[in-house]
Amino acid sequence: MLKGYTLPRTPRGTSSLAPTPPWHYVGNALAVEFEASPVEAAAFMPEGLELSSGRSAAYFIEWQYTSENGEEYLDPVRSQYRETIILLSAEYKGLPVAYCPFIWVDQDISLMRGLVQGWPKQIGSTWITRSYDLPSKAAPILGPGGKFGATLSVKERRLIDAQVTLSELAASLPSPSFASAVNVRYFPELATEKHDLPAVHELVQLKSRDVKISPVWKGEATMSIFDHPYLELPDLRPVSVTAGYRFSFALTVDDLVHLCDLRTGM
Repeated sequence: MLKGYTLPRTPRGTSSLAPTPPWHYVGNALAVEFEASPVEAAAFMPEGLELSSGRSAAYFIEWQYTSENGEEYLDPVRSQYRETIILLSAEYKGLPVAYCPFIWVDQDISLMRGLVQGWPKQIGSTWITRSYDLPSKAAPILGPGGKFGATLSVKERRLIDAQVTLSELAASLPSPSFASAVNVRYFPELATEKHDLPAVHELVQLKSRDVKISPVWKGEATMSIFDHPYLELPDLRPVSVTAGYRFSFALTVDDLVHLCDLRTGM
C-alpha cells in the first residue's frame, strides 16, 4: 500500500512533498499596510466574499518550519523559506475576514502546503533585511530608527520594493491580518468538456493554534508595485501607504474550516 499525505505517495511515505500535519511555523515579518483602489480590489473578490474597504497589507516573511516529529530545522534547506503575501479586507456573511489574491514562496514544500490550505501560491524570490542581537553598521536596530527593506521578484522581474522605518511599539497587528483569512481551494478538471467544472472549488477559513506574537514595532513605510507583462498585482498598487510593521510570530496548523462548496452553493 502506498503511503504519504501528498504526492508522490510511495511504499514508505517519506517522499511526499508535504508531510502529514501538524505543521509548526515561526517567522520574522515585515509588513506594509496600504490602501488599494476599492474598484480594483473588488474585482479580485471570489464568489461568496465582498470587499469591505480598500485597506490592504503586504507581508514579507522569513519562515522556519518543522513537522511534528521531523525536526526539519536541523536540515535548514527543508525548513526555511521566504514568502510575500498580499491580503485584502473582505466580508463573509457580514463578518470581517481577509482574502489573499496573491502569494509567492521560494520552496516547493511550502507551495504544496499552501495549496492544501487554499493559498494561491506561486514561486517568487523574496528578500528581507535582517536584524541581529549585536550592534553593527551592517544591521538595523529593532527599535526606533531601525530601517528595513523587502523586495519581491517573479520570473526574474522586480515586482515590489518596500521600506519601513520603525518609530514606536504598536498596540495591534497590521490590518488585515491572518487571523480571519478566507481562502479558495480550487483544483480543475482536465477531462474534455469539464474544463469549467472544477473537481474542487470551495471557500475555507484558516484555523491556527498555539499562536504567539512578539512585540510589534510600527513606523513609516513606502512601497512600490511595478508593472508586469502578465501578473495582475499592479492593479492593486497602493493609492496611499498607511504604516509599516516589524514583528515575529509562531503558530501551528493542522485544521481547516469548510465554509461553502462553490460548485453547489452549500
